[in-house]
Amino acid sequence: MPAPELIDALRERQFRLLWLGQATSSLGNGLVPVALAFAVLDLTGSATDLGLVLMAQTLPLVAFLLVGGVWADRLPRQLVMVSSDVIRGGSQAVAAVLLVTGRAELWHLIAIAAAFGTAEAFFQPAYTGLVPATVSASRLQQANALLGLSSSAAFIVGPALAGVLIAVGGTWVAFTVDAATFAVSAASLLAMRLPALKRPAERTNFLADLAGGWRELVSHTWLWVIILWATTYLFVVVAPFFVLGPLIAKESLGGASAWATIATAWGIGALLGGALALRWKPERPMVACCALVLVEAIPLSLLALRAPVLAIAGAQLFGGLAMGFFMAVWTTTLQQHIPEDKLSRVSAYDWMGSLAFLPLGYALAGPVAAWIGVSTTLWISVAWVLISTVAVLAVPGVRRLRRKEPSPPQAEAALPATLEPAEALSAR
Repeated sequence: MPAPELIDALRERQFRLLWLGQATSSLGNGLVPVALAFAVLDLTGSATDLGLVLMAQTLPLVAFLLVGGVWADRLPRQLVMVSSDVIRGGSQAVAAVLLVTGRAELWHLIAIAAAFGTAEAFFQPAYTGLVPATVSASRLQQANALLGLSSSAAFIVGPALAGVLIAVGGTWVAFTVDAATFAVSAASLLAMRLPALKRPAERTNFLADLAGGWRELVSHTWLWVIILWATTYLFVVVAPFFVLGPLIAKESLGGASAWATIATAWGIGALLGGALALRWKPERPMVACCALVLVEAIPLSLLALRAPVLAIAGAQLFGGLAMGFFMAVWTTTLQQHIPEDKLSRVSAYDWMGSLAFLPLGYALAGPVAAWIGVSTTLWISVAWVLISTVAVLAVPGVRRLRRKEPSPPQAEAALPATLEPAEALSAR
């Protein structure tokens, strides 16, 4: 258990509300990867079709991220997030109805995934920009680590629970629970009272706002290098893993329960990575993060070899640890080095750049595996983990980046006067 001082961020009301809402929503989302994978495989039995559904969710996410980033820097971020919650919850409810009535077809799942991804594009930049406004500066990495911990815990419980729900009630139950958790997230966000964001007095148009975010992005070598790396990593490594992994589990490892075990192990590892981020604030944050990513080559190798489930899951635990730590430290570094009024736009460029080729990766993983073989495709992923990570560590800007010391923490009572969400919107 973390020491009490390591969870002090939860003493701050605004962050506590944010954490409660997102922890609940994460639990629902933790059910869906397993449920979605087997809903598609039950309908068509095709890994290519699963890739198409995942692509349908990711493509609009990429396409609308910059729009979401601009609006998150213009409007009250919590209201942008609430709107996204309403749309995403509704899409999951529709999926549940179609599945339980037996009327679901592949095109339905593709359309629902596209609606979900579009709403997600507005949520994520606003979320990244909102966190620093909910917690004292000295507790920012702690706050990001706690958010990561709750998300990781959800993805431990979620896949395991999804396996049970699928076996007992069907995939529709998981979508129903996820829809309900979005309502909890929206209610928590509406209960928050945040200071109005200081924005430039001179109003600018959409393209000017985009250009301002781009200038901020390219002024930091470490930032655009890591984003470029993430673009290739998600395309070559992550997409094949999530398309081919369920197929290998279904054909060789025992089905949904095997894939749920592997996914749960990743969640446990990510939980440990978040706990590590609570305690360790590396002086050179990107060096530490990138070096840890090298362990991701191990679970990929074991999956390519069709090793026993427990061996793959054990290795995936360390991969989850690396990524759990990476995400907490990366988000904190971004929030500390980027001005608040540009943070959502830069975050949108981060998300868009990182995800740019993920839809194509989802679409190509099945056909490429059918052409050159599933194991060969995964061995290419292993090689890319090693080659690309070493290349990033060789960049001086990445190696030289140091942790930014926060200013002294302020008491919550000393924060600027807060506005109700509706008042904040009307004030503009």
